[in-house]
Parts: sequence; C-alpha cells; structure tokens
Amino acid sequence: MKPQVVIAEEDVIASVADALQYISYFHPADYIAHLTRAFEREASPAAKDAIAQILVNSRMAALGHRPICQDTGLVVAFVKVGMEVRFDTERPLADLIHDGVRRAYLDEANPLRASMVEDPLVARRNTRDNSPAVVHVELVPGRTVTITVAAKGGGSENKARFATLNPGASVVDWVLKTVPELGAGWCPPGMIGLGIGGSAEKAMLLAKEALLEEIDMTDLLARGPASKEEELRVELYEKINALGIGAQGLGGVTTVVDVKIATYPTHAASKPVALIPQCAANRHATIILDGTGPVRLDPPDLSAWPQIVIGTASLGARRVDLDTLTREEMAEWKPGEKLLLSGRMLTGRDAAHQRLSNLLKAGEPLPVSLKDRVLYYVGPVDPVGAEAVGPAGPTTATRMDPFTEDILGTGLLAMVGKAERGPETIASIARHKAAYLIAVGGAAYLVSKAVRAARVVAFADLGMEAIHEFEVEDMPVTVAVDATGQSIHTLGPALWRRRIAEGRVGAET
Repeated sequence: MKPQVVIAEEDVIASVADALQYISYFHPADYIAHLTRAFEREASPAAKDAIAQILVNSRMAALGHRPICQDTGLVVAFVKVGMEVRFDTERPLADLIHDGVRRAYLDEANPLRASMVEDPLVARRNTRDNSPAVVHVELVPGRTVTITVAAKGGGSENKARFATLNPGASVVDWVLKTVPELGAGWCPPGMIGLGIGGSAEKAMLLAKEALLEEIDMTDLLARGPASKEEELRVELYEKINALGIGAQGLGGVTTVVDVKIATYPTHAASKPVALIPQCAANRHATIILDGTGPVRLDPPDLSAWPQIVIGTASLGARRVDLDTLTREEMAEWKPGEKLLLSGRMLTGRDAAHQRLSNLLKAGEPLPVSLKDRVLYYVGPVDPVGAEAVGPAGPTTATRMDPFTEDILGTGLLAMVGKAERGPETIASIARHKAAYLIAVGGAAYLVSKAVRAARVVAFADLGMEAIHEFEVEDMPVTVAVDATGQSIHTLGPALWRRRIAEGRVGAET
C-alpha cells in the first residue's frame, strides 16, 4: 500500500496566495485569443474602442503586475481532495484558503482591493483583507489536491439569475429574455455560464463552475457541434450576440465570446436553470498540490497579447476642463461622443452616497461641496511606488440610482461610472441638465494612468469607498446620457440589433 501524500499547511496557503496574485494581473490566454478575434471583427466604432482599451489594459497589467480591474473580486475556491492525501494541520481546510486570501490581498508589492464585508445585513464592516473566501470541497480518488481559484467581481456577480422552469419550457427563450435585463453592469464582452438541472443550489454551482472551462467557441464553430448541448451553446452564442448589446452595452456585434453549459439530473417536475455572467476581468487559475511543496504558476507568453496602440483614440475626442466646466458646455455633448477629461474630480460610491444622502436628509452640511463638480463612481486599489492611485476603473452606476436625485440637487454637474442608468435617474439627469459619462469597465489600470494626483477628502474610515479628489489628465470617457436624457445604452443596442438582423454589420455608425 502506498503511503499517504502529506500536504503541509504552508503549501496550501502559499500556493493559494500565489495563484490569487497571478490572476490579478494575468488574463487566461484563451480569453485574450477570443477577445482579440472579437476586436478584429467588431463593426461598431464605440465597441471596438472599448475592446481595444480592455486588451491594452490587460497587457499593461501583465507587464506591470498590477490588477486588471480595481474590483479584485470575491474569491471562490473549488477544491478537489484526493482520498490518499492527508493535510499536516489541525486547522480546517477552509481556514488555510482564507489565510491564502489574506496573504495575497495584503501583498505590499501588489496590494489588492479588500471588498468583503462582514455582517451582510447591518454593519457591513469591511474585513480589510478580502477574507473569507467561498470554498467548495469535493473528495475524489487520487493522491493530489487540485485547487481552482477565481476572483469574481461584484458587477458580474450581482447579475446572477435563477429560475425554475416548467419541464417543457425553452431554456433559449428564458436566456434571451434574461440577458437584456442584465444591462451592461456585468461588463461585456464576456461569457455566460448556464447550470441546468439538479436543485436550486446545484444549478447555481454548475453555472459558476462552467465559467472555469476553456473558452473554445472558435473551434466549436469551425468543426460544428457534435452534441445537443453543443448545438444549444452555438444557438445561444449567436442569438445573444444578435441582441446587439455589444461591449460595455454600447451596441455592437460581440456581447459574449462563449456560452458554457453544465447539466445534472433533476426531478421530473423541475427544470432549474441558473445563469451567471463572467465579466471582462475573467480571472481564474488551477494549482495541483502533490506533497512536494507549494505551487508557483509560470507566467504566460505575452506574445499572445495583441499589440494595439490606442493613443490615436484621442483624435476627434472633445477635451474637457473639469475646473471650468459649465452646464452650457455640457449641453453640447451627444450620446456616444468621446471626451478627454482633465482637472479635478471627486469620487464616491455606495457607502459614501448613503452617508451624503443621510446628511442631506438631516439638513446637515456635506464634508465636501459637490456644486459644479464631477463625481466618479470608483473604489480604487491602493497605490504602490510612484503611483498616484492604483487601478481605478468605474463601478456599476445603477447602484447609485436611489441617491441620484438628491445628489444632483446639490449642483453636481456630471457623474462617471459604467453601465446604464434607470429611467427615473435618466429623467432626473435631464431635469437637472446634468450628464452621465462612462469609462470602460475592465480597463482599470489604463484608466489609473490618467490620474496624476489623489487625496482623501471625506469619510476616510470607508477605506476604498472614501471620497477622494483626483486630478486627471486626458481621462477617456464616453457620453452615456446627455443633458436631454438621451441614452447610448438605449440607442446603441437598438441600432446594432437592427443592423445585425438586416446583415448590415459593416455599416458605419
């Protein structure tokens, strides 16, 4: 009988920490290959520019070993433990994973943003080290421990959906109804993972695990489907892209680069279906422990990353001085127009908005004036070295919708975020003759290079959610909602849905 394989506690912790650092700045090569193909065939100029920014950001992050996205994610670990393995520890396996998370996220060379909060109901206090992880453990035959770690951003995780369909109901119809309702907050182009069968919780787990599979849609389309499941993948891939949602919801021919499906037997009366989108920050890696020590992942070959130059993207963009901006100037902006912002802007997201709203309702003064300012919805990563700020991409703006009317009432000029705004918020923007701009979600490191200085000006105790003042130079954004209430997230997808249906995808916007 072979002796048991012994895995030291430090081997688990160190390996998990290294894998989490690795995925913070290295995209999987399969995603880059498929996103590059999407860039090459994209016909919408706005979507093509967004994909270009994501690809350039990815290469910058890989070279600089800094996070792809400021939302460095909720950590999910899928652990398969071989039955012939023994752990040399008296602690629960999940605690070792949590320690690996802490070590990775507190790494001084590349600190990652702590986003996890304790007590999800009331206090919601940040744990400050991004622990705990969500851990799934399975006992399997073998002499190794396989750990797959994924870092899931809140923007895409919040768009997870579940339904129990009637046995004869169409999965395709439900998906095509559901995907447009997700909006753009999940930062397409990405992937859709579907879990079909089992029970409610099993379906959700299947969908999450499906997103870890290799992206192979290009090969599948070339060889043709070999099963009913593959036929369904192709059908959904083509029909989702025909919706015209496009990169960042701007309208275009690629919304997803792949659709993944995992199934499990289910009750005869049931058809549980879970849908989980994966954003452009597609981050996961697998390590295998065999008792010989910790595992370190080899860096990918960066020659697989396309050499895209986006310096010329400023051509035709309107330059905006935030320090002298007026509503009269903003009235000239049009949906889909590119802007380059320079000057001083404030930041603020969920927790800061709640506090500002509470102060306004109580008739108390705000800690910083919002009059004639622009507010960026961002929770940046801590800086390292000479950085003014770490990766600082936009967060999903719809979460700020409940506060927007009150905030605009202070004299705020404009907001910067990602994804669409709700109809009441759009009406409020038009009523105040304000504007809503979007930066590219998934291009956080690239965006941060436009920030020349940063300082905390209010609510320092909120950590990454504190209000900062940024000084920016040529920060690229797109007008999403103009002063009249016209929205690119309505106009763009509608235009490209028509063009795709009519076979006119090569037409200029």
